[in-house]
Amino acid sequence: MGHDELVGALLTLRGRVAELRLPLETASAPVARADRTRVLDQLDDYLLPRLRDPGAPVLVVVGGSTGAGKSTVVNSLVGAEVSPSGVLRPTTRWPVLVHHPLDVRWFSSDRVLPSLTRADAAGESALAGARPGLRLVASEAVPVGLALLDAPDVDSVEEGNRVLAAQLLGAADVWLFVTTAARYADAVPWELLADAARRGTHLALVLDRVDPGAESAVGEHLRQMLADAGLASATVLVIPEVELEDGLLPEAAIGPIADVLTRTATDPTVRAAALAETWDGAVADVSRRALELAAAADEQRAADARLRAAVTAAYATASAQIAHATSDGSLLRGEVLARWQDVVGTSEWFRSLEQGVSRLRDRVVGFVRGRRPAEPALVEAVAHGLSAVIQDAAEEAAESAHSAWRHDPAGRALLDGLALSRASADLRARTADHVRAWQGDVLGLVEEEGADRRTTARALSYGVNGLGAVLMVAVFASTGGLTGAEVGIVGGSALLAQRLLEAVFGDEAVRRLTQEAQARLAARTDALLAEESSRFTRQLDATGAAGSEGADLRAAAAAVGDAMASRTATAAWAGDVPAGGGGHLRGTGAVARSSVETEPEEPRPRWWSRWRWGNG
Repeated sequence: MGHDELVGALLTLRGRVAELRLPLETASAPVARADRTRVLDQLDDYLLPRLRDPGAPVLVVVGGSTGAGKSTVVNSLVGAEVSPSGVLRPTTRWPVLVHHPLDVRWFSSDRVLPSLTRADAAGESALAGARPGLRLVASEAVPVGLALLDAPDVDSVEEGNRVLAAQLLGAADVWLFVTTAARYADAVPWELLADAARRGTHLALVLDRVDPGAESAVGEHLRQMLADAGLASATVLVIPEVELEDGLLPEAAIGPIADVLTRTATDPTVRAAALAETWDGAVADVSRRALELAAAADEQRAADARLRAAVTAAYATASAQIAHATSDGSLLRGEVLARWQDVVGTSEWFRSLEQGVSRLRDRVVGFVRGRRPAEPALVEAVAHGLSAVIQDAAEEAAESAHSAWRHDPAGRALLDGLALSRASADLRARTADHVRAWQGDVLGLVEEEGADRRTTARALSYGVNGLGAVLMVAVFASTGGLTGAEVGIVGGSALLAQRLLEAVFGDEAVRRLTQEAQARLAARTDALLAEESSRFTRQLDATGAAGSEGADLRAAAAAVGDAMASRTATAAWAGDVPAGGGGHLRGTGAVARSSVETEPEEPRPRWWSRWRWGNG
């Protein structure tokens, strides 16, 4: 697989990561959100720019703790104050990037670090109050093919500066990490160094301000710490405590750093090895994080499903409660029972049953013709009783769903500022509307059923409302929820309602009418409950967590791995060394010259050759 395929695979991976949303507070979400940002930054700031332009200058990011001397190192290498030192220096929010004038094209555009604006030295006065960006400084002292970026302090008191420092370090081909003999064991720098180990970043560490005579002991301790952290191949450069010369380190002190950086930029073998180490390590790190993001996406989807299931269960229980209460005879008590007895009488109905259907028909005809005008009160009582059942069930469902979400971290964060523990404020009015609509359905069923029955046409024309009220009673006919005397009273009332309807419509028609009325009641109550439950599910819909798909991220990461499999680490960067010329860092060769001057009688390898510089 060639260069274009690898670029395409990385772009696809970037698209999948950019699409990922992690809105729910799952266990993995906080780390995954930070990883998502880091992956996007790594791709935009380093991997894609370096892959597209392998011949671009080597970017050395100089990082370290507050007061470690980063700016002094940069100034000393260039031989001028290009990056002012001090706590309030401009590099706090506008890091200084020093490059050879011929390399300005590589950094003046958004090729690398596209999220940061650019300003040159002439525009320095405009930096105050501006959002973070890069201050570009051209210097003839910097070799062509090399750039130095003085990053903010990694332990800055300003969180924004720490975030920016981490982003800049992620864009580096090489880290030049500066610390001091007094602070090299601090925790914060080692968190970043551990991250460098995970990413395989090509690293050199400058140990500044070491007391004379302690160089060996301190240096060896630091090297052991690096080895324990998986950074045994890192270069360690020791700068003894010396007097500054016009604010700059002496050439002999800065010389080892200048030599190493020059070789990295101009020696094809060293350059290829450094780029391969950092780039391949960054790809491996991005791929690993992508798989972790895929797991986080699956967790988001699972959390969404879990929260939806809690809502569904709560309102399904409410629906079952309503169905039970409207079919077990529970509604045929209290006010409904009293109004029904007003219609059919209290004790006469048993005798009516014994005297046969003809007498029942006579009673029905009298009832529906208006001789007993009590059915409006019965209908109203049914409406009140049914509304109360629905509202109670909806209230319990809201409380149950709210409790389930409150005990789930993913749901608890969605409840902030929302009054979801109770049913909607307008539920009573909407319930009344649904009940009236159902009662209208029942009257419509009665009217439709009677339209084809000539023998009862006149009775129906006078008593549709009355027969409708009787059908409502028949719908609540079961006695499963009643005990004792209630069974006899209510059961007999329900049976009488059924007999009255059968006298007009017949057995089969009554069964069909009752079933259809029950189905329409269930449909309307379920619609009302669905409106209530949507108050919860709308919160989930807004997050988009249901669309989180880990499989796409895994596939994209696998495609990157396939594209990388055909590349060899160093060969991919060989032959990309830019044309030489111009610029020598201050102190270059100073150590070798000093060695020759002080010990001409016995030539020996330069003392800095003991330092390890990656594969170089």
